[in-house]
Order: sequence, then structure tokens, then C-alpha cells
Amino acid sequence: METVLVGSSGHQRGLTPTISKLRHHHKLPPPHSLFPTSTTTCTSAVTLASRKRRLNKKLSCRGLMSKMADHDQAKVVAADVVSGDMIFQPILEDGIFRFDCSAEARAASYPSLSFIRSKDRDTPIMSHSFPDGTTFYGTGEVSGQLERTGKRVFTWNTDAWGYGPGTTSLYQSHPWVLAVLPNGEALGVLADTTLRCEIDLRKESIIQFIAPSSYPVVTFGLFASPTDVLKSLSHAIGTVFMPPKWSLGYQQCRWSYDSDERVREIARTFREKGIPCDVIWMDIDYMDGFRCFTFDQERFRDPQSLVKDLHDDGFKAIWMLDPGIKKEEGYLIYDSGSENDAWIKKADGEPFVGEVWPGPCVFPDFTQSKVRAWWALLVKDFTSNGVDGIWNDMNEPAVFKTVTKTMPESNLHLGDEEIGGCQNHSHYHNVYGMLMARSTYEGMKLANENKRPFVLTRAGFIGSQRYAATWTGDNLSNWEHVHMSISMVLQLGLSGQPLSGPDIGGFGGNATPKLFGRWMGVGAMFPFCRGHSEKSTNDHEPWSFGEECEEVCRLALKRRYRLLPHIYTLFYLAHTTGIPVATPTFFADPKDPGLRTTENSFLLGPLLVFSSTIADQGMDRLHPVLPKGIWLRFDFDDSHPDLPTLYLQGGSIIPLAPPHQHVGEANLSDDLTLLVALDQNGHAEGLLFEDEGDGYEFTRGGYLLTRYVAELQSSAVTVRVSQMEGSWKRPRRRLRVQLLLGGGAMLDSWGIDGDVLKINMPTEVEVSTLVSTSEKQYRTRLECAKHIPEIEEVSGPKGVVELSKVPVELKNGDWIAKVVPWIGGRIISMEHLPSGTQWLHSRVEIDGYEEYSGTEYRSAGCSEEYSVIERDLKHAEEEESLILEGNIGGGLVLRRQISILKDNPKILQIDSGIIAHSVGAGSGGFSRLVCLRVHPTFTLLHPTETFVSFTSIDGSKHEIWPESGDQFYQENLLPNGEWMLVDQCQGLALVNRFNINEVFKCYIHWGTGTVNLELWSEDRPVSKQSPLTVSHGYEVRGIS
Repeated sequence: METVLVGSSGHQRGLTPTISKLRHHHKLPPPHSLFPTSTTTCTSAVTLASRKRRLNKKLSCRGLMSKMADHDQAKVVAADVVSGDMIFQPILEDGIFRFDCSAEARAASYPSLSFIRSKDRDTPIMSHSFPDGTTFYGTGEVSGQLERTGKRVFTWNTDAWGYGPGTTSLYQSHPWVLAVLPNGEALGVLADTTLRCEIDLRKESIIQFIAPSSYPVVTFGLFASPTDVLKSLSHAIGTVFMPPKWSLGYQQCRWSYDSDERVREIARTFREKGIPCDVIWMDIDYMDGFRCFTFDQERFRDPQSLVKDLHDDGFKAIWMLDPGIKKEEGYLIYDSGSENDAWIKKADGEPFVGEVWPGPCVFPDFTQSKVRAWWALLVKDFTSNGVDGIWNDMNEPAVFKTVTKTMPESNLHLGDEEIGGCQNHSHYHNVYGMLMARSTYEGMKLANENKRPFVLTRAGFIGSQRYAATWTGDNLSNWEHVHMSISMVLQLGLSGQPLSGPDIGGFGGNATPKLFGRWMGVGAMFPFCRGHSEKSTNDHEPWSFGEECEEVCRLALKRRYRLLPHIYTLFYLAHTTGIPVATPTFFADPKDPGLRTTENSFLLGPLLVFSSTIADQGMDRLHPVLPKGIWLRFDFDDSHPDLPTLYLQGGSIIPLAPPHQHVGEANLSDDLTLLVALDQNGHAEGLLFEDEGDGYEFTRGGYLLTRYVAELQSSAVTVRVSQMEGSWKRPRRRLRVQLLLGGGAMLDSWGIDGDVLKINMPTEVEVSTLVSTSEKQYRTRLECAKHIPEIEEVSGPKGVVELSKVPVELKNGDWIAKVVPWIGGRIISMEHLPSGTQWLHSRVEIDGYEEYSGTEYRSAGCSEEYSVIERDLKHAEEEESLILEGNIGGGLVLRRQISILKDNPKILQIDSGIIAHSVGAGSGGFSRLVCLRVHPTFTLLHPTETFVSFTSIDGSKHEIWPESGDQFYQENLLPNGEWMLVDQCQGLALVNRFNINEVFKCYIHWGTGTVNLELWSEDRPVSKQSPLTVSHGYEVRGIS
């Protein structure tokens, strides 16, 4: 393994001379240096010994074993050993450097799968000492805060349903960090490895990568701005594919619209209600028994007829394809794949079989070009059904009924030599989704060379944007996820993937009207705009939440369609230059430290979108934080407290269109509107890209790129075309210019596009009057708007799932805990602040930390509404506690006190009991038979590196690994008051201490990526004088 630090100058040791030479020859400004620390693995020597015992199997690969990396035999070197000077060389273009720990490491590194051309990384042409005030971004698809200092993530593609802000591995891997210096200059750092990689940003101004050797570190910069770094990155990893214009419209999805009639009904309702929409999605239920490339013969009898009806009404149709192929002889796809030897193999050479939606499945080995070609031909034939786009889901790859949530790392891929050859799954896991998306993209291109493919992928790697869009996975219908969705979209854009967005409204749980409307307001401004929800939730279409929410959604989506010419132009620039589509607000002024952590606004080019992500604060109650300079507010007479406020930067022109119902309604002869905001010098300019909206004629000159300029001269503003590019002739159309004056006021003027248009400026007094009138009208619109009702409880098919309520938060010392009293009083978050680790795996309505009143799973106590009896949330450094009670029937209550102790803030303490409040006299004052069963569900960040350890009362020592299965311990085998969940890769243990006089049984249950460490009391009746109690606490300890 290699550990590379990018950080403190006090640790430069082996590399100072190298960086000095680099700075001298390549004009890097001081004081930056890059060096390796030790080749210590991210696990301890004890860990490696344990792994060796468990995984002591030689891998074979049809004679290619000598070409495989033995990742299980990593070198372990003392932590204070530093190898000699790192070697470096400039590659690709000015400002990009490759660093390797040694010449041997360079020779041993594998081909790049992130670069467009692997040889670019290998052809000549870690600690970085960053100044105080440097901020970090990127790291790809990550939850939580925008600025990443203090965070740690692991690049290991993971099916992460219901993730939270502390989840450390999501669906995609981007071993990349963007560092922005206090003066606004920026540098990018890429650890070019496909293997599991730890990105540790917990120490201020230090970037640390830890991954199995050997891999190079590639730096991009220093450059004058973050934008320049991202342009440079795109030269290496490629730019986003040019999306068809229709894919930038609104898209409606659900798991699942379960019949073609239901799909037609959804489409018809959009048109009847005048809500813009371009795409309807089909989830897995369109298939015959979840078999890919098939259609259910009862519910989707005639897909071509369905697609024709959708097309006639202006809709496109996108269909899901998963990698898991049902293992069933007679199923054409399985038989064909078997004949082509297409499946991933186990270590013994037999095809791996894992369970997914269809049942037992095999998985295509997309690391082989012959398999990608086979899949592409299947996609080509599938597209003939009228398929407009394809959705690749479950391609981490996700596998059911396994603790790792994926296939064994010992599985074999017979990869092509140019991408790394034959390797085990740990080498290709993170790029599996990208290679599947690539094959799907190529299949769609085969089907029609005159159409741009549209592929959406859940799993990906840095570089995936060349083939597919993405979304932020299975989020939740709560305000925390509304807020996080902005940062997540921005982080993906800062990592090379500009075409992304969340499931608007939340995938899991029932949205409230206000949450859905507010999310649609900001979601309509994201690069990728799609609503999606899971089974067993209420309907989540824009009209499903009442008239007020429906109107907000209609206004939000009309805004998007007005702005589509601008958004499409931004995508053309992203495709041709690598400039991101959506960027953080600080991109407008990278030198302003006050903007570096702004998370409720973002930029679409010069357009700033300012939104509220707080439930009880609409736009009428917030004041924006704007960058320096001129920023002029505008709207379309549609301002509403639940819609974002829009600002245009001085010096800018953006194009607008009529608010069509779908992209296909647009015509080149439509009126074109230019929105103009002059800078302090009376100047503005902007671009408009136009082409067919599909196909590749734009690559052969078939387009029109127009640069418009506005200039204030004397007392008039002239607007003209200053530059044109492309072979298209300018359409004959009317031009409307709206010149912003401030406060939402504007001057309107009409002309013909291509002609010089002149606007006479009013006097200062007249401008002041216009601005004052406009501001008054704006306030009136906000005050008179029909507010979306404040409804917190939303009844669904499975009862009340109130995801949009705000959990109670306890924060002190080492811990932040979040509690939802209204569903089982459960703890849904236990985040350890010093390590940045989220220990709980939770949905709001299930899992997390639960307690039951019986031995049966989910017996009374886990879902009832609890009352807050006492809430003592004091200042920092003092004790914080919360006391809850839930009625579990029969005169019993389950009482729980959760505390972060003043005298020991390292411990999260939980004291629980089943108490008799009013037990009937007929029972002699005793209750029914009860058992206090503590049921926490912990997430396994590194399932193959995690085990449970304890010493029993009898002195015997135990190490329980996932493969051990479920285990009960009682009597002398009971842990002697303490057991711990050990994550060797993190070097951390979650220690659970308890009173052995209260606990009669301990139970370990390994789930899919989870483990339950349960404490059971004795099983007996209780009275007022004899409650059942369990007192225990959690503490995180470092392990060596």
C-alpha cells in the first residue's frame, strides 16, 4: 500500500529537492511540495495477518496469474520510514505533473482508466504544503458539506440506500481533490488508482491518499482559478458527452409505473395540467420477471406502441437495464452470454452467481472488449423497440444477501491488456459501472449514428461523464437531503461530472407538500432534472400535493424551460472546454473566503440561484449572500416564497426561450429573448449555442454560436452580434432585449435578431421610480402568493412516514446524535466527530438504534410515537441529554435517556428501561412477559476488514467475522462488560460497554453491509418496583 500526503511543509523530508527543481523549471509558486510518507497499509500488521489466515488462497487466471497484482500481500513498513525523493515528470500539457514514489513504482503501476488515453499519463512532455485558509472540494459523489476539510471518504462503489451526511462510501469513486488557495489560485490532485482509496482531509491544509500500491499521483496546476484546473482536468479525463437537448427537460420517474396504461395516464396528466415535461422513465417492473431486455407480456405488451404514443405527445421513453442477468437456461440473454463466455468468474474459474432482483444472476465481465461488444449489440437490438435512453442501475455491482453488498473481491475479470489485464474484482470494482455505461453508450450509438445516446448510470468512476449522466442515488424525503442535494451536484461538477441531479422530492419516504415544492424549485435549476420515488410511497408527481404545490412546480419548470437556451449553451461549453455547468458561488470570486462555504446558492454561468433549504424559511424571510460586484435580481413575474431568487451578474447576457411544454415544441423561428445586465463600465456580453439538439452535425460545423454584446454609449444601450461561428444561417426571428436596471426592474425592447438594437436609457429619476415600483410589486407578489400548506404528517400505504420532520440533535464532545421521537424514538445518526465516522445504518422509519419490548424482531417499542419528557440541550462542554417515553401497551412504557456526559464527552450514554406505569390489579401488579432488546444497526464501511472482538466472562477471547454468521453469547461466554466493532481499515473500534448484571444475552447478526450488536435483558414480567433496565455507552477508540 502507498500513503501519499499533500500537506504540511514540516513533513517535506524526502522531496524538498525534487519540488525545488520542479518549481525552478516549471515556475510553480512556493511553498508547495509533494512527497510520500511510508508505504504503511491502511490496516495494521495484525490486520494483514488476519486477512492472510482468512484469504490464504492462490488466485489463478488461466495462465495469467503472473500478470496479476497480489493485493493481499502488501508491504508493511514502519510508519516513520520515508522513501527517497519522489520522481516526477510533466505530462500531457503545461501545469500537469505525474508523481511516483520511485522508478519501480512507476513501472509497476497499472494503465489509467480515468484518462481518455492511458499513454497520456505515461508519456513525459504525497504532502502538499498549503497555506492556512486553503479549502478543499471535489472527492466526487459525496454527502455532507461542500467544503471538505475535516472529512474522510473511501472510494468504494457502494449501494447506499438512505445515506446520510456522514456516509463515507457512495455509488461512485473520484479519487480527486480540488484545493483552492486563499488568493484564489487552485490546484487539483488525482490519485490515479481504481482500487479502494482513502481520501483523508481531516487535518487542515493536508490531503492524504491511502491505497494499495502502485499508483501515481497527478497534479493539475497551480492555475489562476478553479475553473482553469477543471479545464485542465478535462484534457486528461475527457469532457461530458454532448447531451441531446430533450434530456435537459424535466423527467418523471417512479419505481414503478407498473403498466403501459399508467405511463400513458402520467403523460396525459402532464399535458392536461400544462406542466412541462420531456421524459417518462420505466423502472424494472416493465420487465418479464426482472429479466433484462424483456417486456412483461401482460403489463407492457406492446412497447413500440407505447413509445409511439409518448412520442406523439412530445415525450421520450427511458428504460432500465441492470447488470445482473438471470441464470436460467432458455433465457436468450443468459444462453448467449454463456456461449460467449461473458460472465465474471469465481477464483475457481466457474461463473460467479449472486442474487439480485431476478434471483440467482450472473454478471457480464465488462473489462473485456468482446463482452462490451456483445452487450452493445444487445443494446442496439433493444433500442429498436423505440428506446430513447437507457438507465444503468445496480451496477456497483450490487449483490443481495451478502455482507459486502457486492461480489467477492477474489472474483476474476479477464480484462484486456490495455486496461490492466486479468485482475481480481478489487482492481476493477470501482470501474465496473463506468465500463457498463460505456458499453451501453456504444450500443445506443450503434443503433443510430445520427442520434446522441443518453445513458444514466448509478455507479461510476472519474471519467464516467464521457458516457453517461448520473444522479445522487437513493436519497430521502427530508430537509437534510434537500440541502445536501445542492452540494452533491456541485461536488460532482467539481470532479468532472457536470450532468447530475438528485431524485427531486426524495426517493425514500413520503414528501410533504412544502418539501416537494421547495425541492422542485431548486431542482428545476440543476443540470439534470428528474423526480423519482420508491414503491410503497405516496404518488410524487407535481400534482400529488395539492393545488398550491402544483402551481409552484409548474412555475419552477416553466423557469427551467425559459432558461434552456442558456443551459444548453453551458453544456456545449462543458463538452468543448471542460467548464462546469453548475459551480459553487465562490467561483464568481475565488478570493473571497466568505463565499467558500456557501451551500444554499450556486451558479449557472453568470446566473446565480439562491434557494432556501430550511423548512420554515421561505425566500421572503432570507437575505442573500452575493459575491462582490453587480448582481441584478430578476424573475418572470413568478416570484414565490418557495422558489429560488435569481440574479444575473453584471457584464452578462443570457438567452431565454418561451416556456414550452417540451423541447420538441421549440422552433428556430421562436422569439429570442436576451436578458442583459451591464457591468460598471456599461458593457455586457454572452453566448448562444444553437444546433439540431441531437445528432453530430455540430461536430462538422452544423451549428450557430453567437456572441452578443451590449454597450452603453452616451444615453443609449446598443445590442448587437459581435461574433458568429458555425455554418448555420441566422434564423429570421424577432429579438426581445430585457435590460435589467436593479430591483427586478427592466427595460423592454424589440427588434430583429442580427440587427443592431438600440435602447434609450431613462433619466436617473425615471430609473429610480422604475426600481421602486418593481421592488414594491415583488414584495406584493411574495405576500399574495398562495403558500404551500404546512403539513408535517403524510399518510402513505404503510402508515405515517414523517421524513420531513426535523430530528432532535444532541451535540457535545465527540458525538452528534440525531433522534426521531415520532417513529420509535430511534437514533438515526451517531456521528463520531474526531474521526468523521457515521456508525449507524439507518432509515428514518427502520434500522438505526431501536429498542424492543420482546424477544421477537420489531416487537412493541420500535415504531410507536415517543414523547419527549425532558430535553436538556445545554451549551458546549456541558451535558446534553434527552429523555423519551413510548407507550408499549398493558400499562408499560419504554423509557430511554440519551446523554453525552459532561465529565466524559467521549461517551454516548444510553440508559433504557421498561417501566410499569399502571399495571392492572388482576395481574398482581405485574405485567406481561417482556424483554428489553437493544437493537442497533451499524454500517460496515469495510465489510471484509471488520469484525467483533471481546473477552468473555470465562476469560476466552473471541474474534467474530462476517463469515461466522449469527451468534448468541450468554452465561460464561457473555462479553465481560465490553465488546467492540473493529474496522481495521480505519484503525478504529466502536466500543460498547454495558452492565453485565443487566444483560443476559448478546446477539450478533450480520446483514448486507451491516451488523447488529444486540443486548438482551432477562425475559420476565415487570412491576412498578421491578423495572427492566439496560445501561450502556459507546466510545470510539483507535487501534494500532
